[in-house]
Amino acid sequence: MITKPTLSRRAGGVLLHPTSLAGPRGGDLGPAAMEFVEFLADCGQSWWQMLPISPPDWGGSPYNSPSSFAGSPELISADLLAAEGLLKKAELGQPRSSALRVAFSHFRRRGGRQEREDFEAFRQRESWWLADHALFCALKDAHGGRPWVRWAEPLRRRQPAALGEALSKWGEEVQFHEFCQWIFARQWLAIRRHAAVRGVGLMGDAPIYVSHDSADCWAHQELFYLDDDGQPTVVAGVPPDYFSKTGQLWGNPIYRWERHSETGFSWWISRLRAAAERFDALRLDHFIGFRNYWEVPASEKTAVNGRWVQAPGEALFTTVRREVPDLEILAEDLGTLTDEVAALRDQFHFPGMKIAQFSFGGKDADLPSSWPEDCVGYSGTHDNEPTRAWFEGEGGAGCLPEQTRLERETFLKESGGAPEGASWAMLRLVWKSPAKTAVAPMQDLLDLGAQTRMNRPGTCEGNWRWRMEPGALSVRLAGRLGTLTGSSARAPEGL
Repeated sequence: MITKPTLSRRAGGVLLHPTSLAGPRGGDLGPAAMEFVEFLADCGQSWWQMLPISPPDWGGSPYNSPSSFAGSPELISADLLAAEGLLKKAELGQPRSSALRVAFSHFRRRGGRQEREDFEAFRQRESWWLADHALFCALKDAHGGRPWVRWAEPLRRRQPAALGEALSKWGEEVQFHEFCQWIFARQWLAIRRHAAVRGVGLMGDAPIYVSHDSADCWAHQELFYLDDDGQPTVVAGVPPDYFSKTGQLWGNPIYRWERHSETGFSWWISRLRAAAERFDALRLDHFIGFRNYWEVPASEKTAVNGRWVQAPGEALFTTVRREVPDLEILAEDLGTLTDEVAALRDQFHFPGMKIAQFSFGGKDADLPSSWPEDCVGYSGTHDNEPTRAWFEGEGGAGCLPEQTRLERETFLKESGGAPEGASWAMLRLVWKSPAKTAVAPMQDLLDLGAQTRMNRPGTCEGNWRWRMEPGALSVRLAGRLGTLTGSSARAPEGL
């Protein structure tokens, strides 16, 4: 009998975004995703954690998406479209965006009755977010990609007559974007069902903020601090920290939390319900921002001159627990973890995060062996260097040489000299820790170096590009991880 994964039971998992899967046409929801689920199950892993699966921004970042509800068309498998008869083999070599256009054309000309009925049912069922998203995408295309604040005022302000005229003029484009979301949903559901059968839970990631140039912001302008022209008056970021001396100026518009509260947090409830349909657990990025957030005037060039503002986290999560009770939530509580933030996390029994690369600074209480049970422990995340690069490098920004030396010496002491190499020595510390859930980025399992880093916080170029080599998911690797998982009492029941 397959036991459903839960963050409350000792288990292991792997962090890998679908774009990093190997495949002839890039990482997607096709055969390589199914193979990865099989790999996880074969080596006793209970979780596949990924980054946000929403459409990325121009730089490839899934944390600044034009939609909080849509799935990324870049993850749609062209091979599966061909298997369904929506593409011919000769049409597989073109860019994914072009392949989707061709598939839509084939569907409109010769789609079967059952498929058409399924598509229409999807449109009706998801219209509460899909209609705005599809129209937003069609209008973006019609305006040459310009942000919505540069559209004509009637469209910018969503005047009913202007929206109706746009739907009439761009109806086929709107339907194309609805078609893409329908295809994504079908392919995602296949992965979800396959993972459930194999006892693998899917863990998603929800950015706390949305992009200013997004369907969310355009459709719900009243929920954000915007001026009369739709421009943000204040934006999000974080103060100077380990990653950046000037902080991180994200630029996302700030929520008008009082308006959210007046609606019973309906937008958030809708967002998390949608996540619960896709995932078994959800990482809430920048959990600190639900208690207090760093607000920066929109005119600033860095995040230095901001201020802390209180957010209604307790009221929000009380509502979430009542309205979305089955979604397990992981709090990304890294950074300035105050007593108030920790109290909010613990009040709702959300496990927090522990990062092994941050654990060797000299305090015994920070060591993996001292982690609490109620947390998810990582060797590193998408924002960290792979462990091999961390060990071989000169330390992070702002880290003094003596501090770097102390961290490496403490790590070697804790790992018994790391005879198996830094990556697997770190994995062993994490897997043997008290943390109920242990997760490793795929780069650490493969013992890869700095060139495979997924993201460098505070930078806009060169991120989100790493992909596995074909054949990386070897039998030897599965056996090695399976052995560690079993010896750490993290294997699923009955394995």
